[in-house]
Amino acid sequence: MMAGADEFYTRVGGDRIGSRQIDELIGIARGLVADSQINQAEVEFLQKWLGANLHISDQPVVRVLYKRVDEMLSDGVLDDDEKTELLDTLNQFSNREIDGLGEVLKSTSLPLNDPEPPLTFAGQRYCFTGTFNFGCRKECESAVEGLGAEVGSLTQKTNVLVIGIYATDSWKHSSFGNKIMKAVDWRDKGFPISIVSEPHWKRYLPV
Repeated sequence: MMAGADEFYTRVGGDRIGSRQIDELIGIARGLVADSQINQAEVEFLQKWLGANLHISDQPVVRVLYKRVDEMLSDGVLDDDEKTELLDTLNQFSNREIDGLGEVLKSTSLPLNDPEPPLTFAGQRYCFTGTFNFGCRKECESAVEGLGAEVGSLTQKTNVLVIGIYATDSWKHSSFGNKIMKAVDWRDKGFPISIVSEPHWKRYLPV
C-alpha cells in the first residue's frame, strides 16, 4: 500500500477500521451519488449497511452519517431537504474528503455576524442549513418552535440563519452554499438577517 493510502486509513480509523470496509463504504457512496439523485430505497440500503457494520460508527464522521440516516428515516418520509443534505455528505465521502467531513468549520471561513448577536426566539423567524450535531433539521426547528419562534425556508423575513457545525471548507460549493450567500447578500442590503453558528445558537437554548 502506498504511503498516501496509509496516511488516509490512519486518518479514518487506523487499526479500528479495515481498509476493506472503508473502500466498500466509499464505493456505496459513489454508487448512490452517481446520478446526482437519491431515493428512499437507497437510503434504507445505506442504513442497513451501516447497521451491519456498527464498529465503523466509532468514527465521528460515520457516526454522524449513521445518526442522520436514522433520523431521516424515522418518520418514514425522506423530504427534499434531507435528500439534498445526504447527497452533499455522500459526495464528500465518495471523494474521500473524510477529514473535512468531521471538522468543525472555523468561524473565519463562514460569513457569520461578527460579533455574533444575542438570540431571542419569541416572534423571531429561524432557518437552519447544513448538518447539525444537535440533531436533524426537524429537531432543530422543533427546539426553537417550542420557544415561540417560527421556522421556514430562507426569505427576506428570516431573522436568523443557523449553520450546522459539520461541513467542509468548500461550503460555497455545497447545496447550502447558495442559501448562505443569499443571506449574506440580503444582510449586506440592510435586511435584518443574522447568520450564526450552531454552537452560538445552542448557547441560547434552555439547558
